[in-house]
Amino acid sequence: MGALFFTLITLLFLDFTGAAHAWFGWMAKVQLVPAILAGSFVIIAVLALLTLVFGRVYCSVICPLGVCQDVVSWTAGRVQKKRRFSFSPALTWLRWGFFSLFVVALLVHVEAVKSLLEPYSAYGRIASNIFAPIYRLGNNGLAFLAERADGYAFYPVTVWVKSGVTLAIALLTLLVVGFLAWRGGRTYCNTVCPVGTLLGFVSKYSLYKPVIDPQKCTKCSQCARVCKASCIDYKEYSIDHSRCVACMNCLDKCKFDALHYTVKRPAKVQAEAAAGGAAVSETTEGGISRRGFLAVAGMVAAANTLKGQAPEIVDGGLAIIEDKKIPDRETAVVPPGSQGSRHMKVHCTACQLCVSACPNDILRPSSKLSTFMQPEMAFEKGFCRPECTRCSEVCPNGAIRRITPAEKSSVQIGRAVWIKENCVVNVNGDTCTACQRNCPTGAIALVPRADGDELKIPVVDTEACIGCGACEYVCPARPLSAIYVEGLTRHRTI
Repeated sequence: MGALFFTLITLLFLDFTGAAHAWFGWMAKVQLVPAILAGSFVIIAVLALLTLVFGRVYCSVICPLGVCQDVVSWTAGRVQKKRRFSFSPALTWLRWGFFSLFVVALLVHVEAVKSLLEPYSAYGRIASNIFAPIYRLGNNGLAFLAERADGYAFYPVTVWVKSGVTLAIALLTLLVVGFLAWRGGRTYCNTVCPVGTLLGFVSKYSLYKPVIDPQKCTKCSQCARVCKASCIDYKEYSIDHSRCVACMNCLDKCKFDALHYTVKRPAKVQAEAAAGGAAVSETTEGGISRRGFLAVAGMVAAANTLKGQAPEIVDGGLAIIEDKKIPDRETAVVPPGSQGSRHMKVHCTACQLCVSACPNDILRPSSKLSTFMQPEMAFEKGFCRPECTRCSEVCPNGAIRRITPAEKSSVQIGRAVWIKENCVVNVNGDTCTACQRNCPTGAIALVPRADGDELKIPVVDTEACIGCGACEYVCPARPLSAIYVEGLTRHRTI
């Protein structure tokens, strides 16, 4: 089940057609922190109940960064050909230290800390910045071969680095998490991850837990040697359930039927059993097999169908303009549905799902510390097409609320600003009507530069402009456009 979730969530960041989001977009919405930020109380309640009944199944099945650690750990086991784990005491002070840091970052909106520690977002950046380009290069290779065979099953797509800083952070995250998983399994999950710490606290009180039967245990240590959470102290017949991720590897490995996934017995009864002074009831009664447990865990999924097919990208009748520079905006332009830069800052965890899904290549991670790695819009490679609402459809945490194309056309996310010193009409004395012809709302008019002058310059109706960036994109001025979009702190309806 975990492998299935992991594969499908990864596909959300790789797919550029929108088909994966239509079927599996709900998987991003059942991640814990995005659900909290989106105010999805039903999802939060289901995840809490799941943990209270079955333990930390979220970490083993739903969290992609957790499953990613399992993939690395499993690979390490195949390479090293030995059982690599053993019991180690919990670093409680470090776990709660990272958790406290994360909570403070959420409360005071320190976006860099929040984005770096949130596990789903950390994996999202890895998939979006590392896996997605490789996936697209593979697609382009197949498109090349298909073209030579007169086939059209594949089509080439653009492959480019949207943010060098974010790529470096994604690589560093992958290296750190991968190294810890290679060496010690779920070390990152049980030491750094704030979600793991929170769910670990809840899972201490879960109904079902792996339990060691002292009367059957021979202290062979096989369970501890396969425990990727390093939480089984077989010598004391105890399991640290705050770190146990309910992977069930120990149950599969025990040859003496001494481990069962069942209702945990009171500590007093277990202590007496370990000392041989009390009769131990049969622990297999009421237990759940691994297959049955995973089947129950799979019932948390509830599909929400999302629309989406990649709209065709066109350039408004002009050749594609290359080598443009992004202007220095006083306020970043954020997508329609985000309600403005403040709402985006508070709710976004910088998972990069919208950046990966954007068919127009206008979303990229911010390099500003105050909005670090959160999406903002730039128009040197495209503009925000009025009929496209893909980013609002895929956002899992409510940072970009879902809107319709009709609603989008009436939302003002910014205003166009004309820079007369850059305009080719003033610089070269050429006639240019690009911005006026391509404005989808008719917010740009051309007026004579002076009385009796045949050359015309643009004038922007700021009440009609929605900030889509079409004018900035098609402007032929180099390296900076003569007209650009300045973002709004708070979006407004026009």
